[in-house]
Amino acid sequence: MLARPVRETGYSLTQYLIISPTDFLWGILRVETSLTSEQRFWRWRIFLATYAAYAGYYLTRKAYTICKTSIQADFDWDSQAIAHIWTSYLIAYAVGQFVCSYLGRKHGPRALLLGGLGISIVINAMLGLANSYATFICLMIVSGLAQASGWPGAVGGVAEWLRPKERGAIMGFWCTSYVVGNMVVKFVGGLLLHSYGWRFSFVGLSALTCFVWVLLYLWQRNRPEDVGLDPIVQDREHDGRAVRASEDLQVTWAQYLQIALNPLVLTMGISYFSIKFLRYALDSWLPAFLNYQGMDVARASYYSSIFDWAGLAGAVAAGIAVDRLFRGNWAVLCFVMGLGMITGYLAVIYLGASPASMAVWFGLVGFMVYGPDTLLSGAAAVSVAGERNGVAVAGIVNGVASIGPIIQEEVIGWLIRGDIAAGMRNTNRLALAMSILFTVLMLVMIWRLRATHAKHRERDAKASGQ
Repeated sequence: MLARPVRETGYSLTQYLIISPTDFLWGILRVETSLTSEQRFWRWRIFLATYAAYAGYYLTRKAYTICKTSIQADFDWDSQAIAHIWTSYLIAYAVGQFVCSYLGRKHGPRALLLGGLGISIVINAMLGLANSYATFICLMIVSGLAQASGWPGAVGGVAEWLRPKERGAIMGFWCTSYVVGNMVVKFVGGLLLHSYGWRFSFVGLSALTCFVWVLLYLWQRNRPEDVGLDPIVQDREHDGRAVRASEDLQVTWAQYLQIALNPLVLTMGISYFSIKFLRYALDSWLPAFLNYQGMDVARASYYSSIFDWAGLAGAVAAGIAVDRLFRGNWAVLCFVMGLGMITGYLAVIYLGASPASMAVWFGLVGFMVYGPDTLLSGAAAVSVAGERNGVAVAGIVNGVASIGPIIQEEVIGWLIRGDIAAGMRNTNRLALAMSILFTVLMLVMIWRLRATHAKHRERDAKASGQ
C-alpha cells in the first residue's frame, strides 16, 4: 500500500525512517495523478535536463581537483601555488553567484544555464592546453564566473514545476546531480588521467559535456506556461514563506536587493558557509591527502569517491526525511545532521589510521554533509521565498557560502606547506571546528525561522482585521 504523508497518518517513527525506492517512486506517481499527461511528460523532461545540466557543470569544474598533483609535478609548482589557482576560481565563483542570481531572476533560468554551461565547456577544454601559471589563473577566473550560473539556474529551472508538498523528497533526489557529476569526474577523469595524462582529463570531460548541453537546449523550459500548459504551482500567496518579495516575472535591482539583504537569507548563507567549507575541502584535497599517504593518483581518485557515494545517500535520505519525518522543518533536520558531522570528524581524527580507513570515515562525513548541502541550497531556498524567487535566494545563499571554499583552499594549502602529516591532522581539527560552528548556527536558524513566522502571522492577522 502507498504510504501517506506524515501529516495524514499515525505511523510510528520506525515506519517513517524506512522507505524503499519503490515506495518513493510510487509516491511521485501518486502526486502526479492530478497533473495532465502533458504536464507529467514535460516535468520529467525538465527534471532530467536540469539534473544532467548541473552534473555537466561539475564535469567542466572538477577536473583540476583530481589533476592537482600531476599538474604540480609537471610544472614543479609548490602546494600554495596550486592552491592559488583554485582560489582564483573560487573568488570568481563567489562574485558570480550574486551576478548570476540577479540575471537568472531577470532573464530566466534557461538563458542562464545555456550560456553558463556553454562557456564552461570551452574554458575547461582550454585549461587542458594551458602551459603557464598566468594562463591557468586567467582561465580559472573566467570559469568561475561561468560556473556561478549553474546552481541558481538549475534550482530556478525546476522551481515552477514542483509543488510544495512534493518539493523536499523530489529535490532530495534531484539535488544529487552534483554528487553524480563529481563521481563521474573522479571515475572518467581519473581513468583519463591514469591512461593519458591530465590534459586529456580536461579535454575529454569537456567533450562529454557537449552532449549534456544539447539535451538541455532541447528539453529545458522555465515554466509550464512556456509550452502552453497550465501552471503546476497554483498558489502564489505568501502563506508559509518566511521571505516575502515581489512575484513579478522580472524584478528591478532594488527588488533583488530586498531579497539579498533579508536577514534570514543572510543567516542561511552564513550557515551554508560552514557546509561549503567542509565539502569543498574534501572535494579539493581528499584525493591529494590519500596520495600523500601512499596511494597512487588513480587509486586516490577512486577511494575519494566513497565520500561522494555516501553523500549521494545522505542527500536522498535528507530529502525524504524533511517531508516524511520533519514535516518540512529543514532547519531541525540540518541540526541533527550537524551532530552527525561532528561524530564523523571525531572518527576521522581518532580512528582514521590508514588511507583506507580514513576514506571510509570520510564516507560518514559525506553522508552528513551532503544532506544539509542539498537542503540549504535547494528545497529550503525555494521554501523560504517561493518558487519564483528560488533562483535569487539559491544564488545569494550560495554566494555568501562560497567564501568558505575560498578560505579553505588557502588555509589548507598553508597548513600542509611544510610537514604534510601535521598539516593533515590540523586540517581535520579545523574541519571538526567548522562542523561544530554549523550545528550552532542551525540552532540560530531554527530560532530565526520561528520568530519570523510568528511575526508574519501577527501582521497577517492585523491586516485581515482578526
